[in-house]
Amino acid sequence: MSEAAGGFAAELAALDLSALAARALEATDSDVDRVLAAQQLGPADVAVLLSPAAAARLEEIAQAAKEQTTQRFGRAVRLFAPLYLSNACLSTCTYCGFAKDLDVVRRTLTVAEVTAESAVLVQRGFRHLLLVSGEHRTEVSADYLIDVVRALDPDVVSVSIETQTWSDDTYARLVAAGVEGVVHYQETYDRARYADVHRAGWKRDFDRRLAAVERAAASGVRRLGVGALLGLAPDWRADVIAVASHAAWLSRHFWRTDVTVALPRIKPSASGFQPVVEISDADYVQAMAALRLGAPDAGIVLSTREPAALRDGLVRIAVTSMSAGSSTEPGGYSHPGESQQQFSISDDRTPAQIAAMLAAAGYEPVWKDAFSLRPEPVRF
Repeated sequence: MSEAAGGFAAELAALDLSALAARALEATDSDVDRVLAAQQLGPADVAVLLSPAAAARLEEIAQAAKEQTTQRFGRAVRLFAPLYLSNACLSTCTYCGFAKDLDVVRRTLTVAEVTAESAVLVQRGFRHLLLVSGEHRTEVSADYLIDVVRALDPDVVSVSIETQTWSDDTYARLVAAGVEGVVHYQETYDRARYADVHRAGWKRDFDRRLAAVERAAASGVRRLGVGALLGLAPDWRADVIAVASHAAWLSRHFWRTDVTVALPRIKPSASGFQPVVEISDADYVQAMAALRLGAPDAGIVLSTREPAALRDGLVRIAVTSMSAGSSTEPGGYSHPGESQQQFSISDDRTPAQIAAMLAAAGYEPVWKDAFSLRPEPVRF
């Protein structure tokens, strides 16, 4: 399907996120009843689910989210690992441990080093990898990414990327090389706050960032990932509403593409950035449950940023995909500690331990799913 005129930017401009977030603070118990009984939710309904009135009924809302997740996705959880290619970066994002002006140890892996990292992850069971890098157009060029993806082809069933944004023709080249998914988190949908925390580089361009997933989808990418970094903007409820709206828009306009959403919370990094608002675990569970009910067709991704007990609980409510045994530094699987990590992780369990947790809870850990484009390599 071709990109809709104006893209999601037009819909976002029409959303009064401040008013919707204010509505969340004013919602009543009867408003919560109405939303829980509704068949299809809009932004105002998601706001109600984020209200203090809804917080008082968190167990009921979590149960509704669990039922929706089971109905749409069954009891399968897709496992993946991030593979960091480079922490070189030309952007200055005040919250990121890779920001250009930070005095940290930088490293960009060679293609051979990437395959060595991949071999470790394949040995641990992974067949889905997310290639992550800072924004550096020279060290992490399109040609470099294509070489990396092709080198991984014999062993990795599904490759996604979380890098800088690209032009339409570059996304098409990446898809032709074997890229299946593209992740571009907006970080915050508050334009003023976005400008405050993105001070230099391509990522400073809010509209380019927002439209990037649409360019990727139009170029044939099968999986799109969007999300917001909670704690970055003062009003976390507004960002949750925006993520749900973004996911719903993408699902309508690119219906052949799988959409995933995420709500990572800020974690310690070399930037020293502190969240402007604390999101408690209870708030976080409420946000994830509201996101599930507001974007029922979207997969929900949970990273190792979050603590083990919380991750175990969220799997039972809304999560359909999670990372395991993660490293956030280039070369961190085969030679940890040789470069700067992007942020600290909280859940340091091994992939095998995560898989065992899922199985014990009655869920199927999926290392390779039926939606992947390429078959598992045959070995003789």
